[in-house]
Amino acid sequence: MQTRPFHFIVTIFFLVLSATAFSQKTAVLGSLLDKNSEFIFPQTPDKISKALNVKTVFYEDANEEKYAKWPMKTGLELYCSLGKDNSINEMFFVTSDNKSVIVEGLPFGLVLNKSTLQDSKTKFGKYNAKIQKSGADSEFPGGSKLVFKKGKHYTTLLFDSKNLLKSIGLTTELRDPAAN
Repeated sequence: MQTRPFHFIVTIFFLVLSATAFSQKTAVLGSLLDKNSEFIFPQTPDKISKALNVKTVFYEDANEEKYAKWPMKTGLELYCSLGKDNSINEMFFVTSDNKSVIVEGLPFGLVLNKSTLQDSKTKFGKYNAKIQKSGADSEFPGGSKLVFKKGKHYTTLLFDSKNLLKSIGLTTELRDPAAN
């Protein structure tokens, strides 16, 4: 009867291991979201860095446009372009290297790698949300893009071919996908 305790211990070990391997991460955006779970604009790199407890990484693209990003231990990465005086009026949320980690606590109560296209379509339908299929040359071939405007900002949600949310973009204008 010595095998029962061994099986019990092994079972508990694998339960603990699987719970930690598939656990959700929280984005800890806290003071960057308002009471309606919407991102607050305008922001500054210092405010975001302080709220996330992550150092801002500044960089430029080939056109010498200035950008900032905040890679977090949760796997979430925030990035944006910088306006005059480093003001921030748009924000993008992705998982670094498209990891499949589940990240909750995002704007509008969305969860990367868990929120679905159908749920989002239902949730944002009142904002006249439009859906487009992603082409073979897109970041998520066979996926979809859902776009809606709320207040001064457009929200673009990108979904993979399994209809799971992979990216959130909050911008003041819609961008041509061919840009950049």
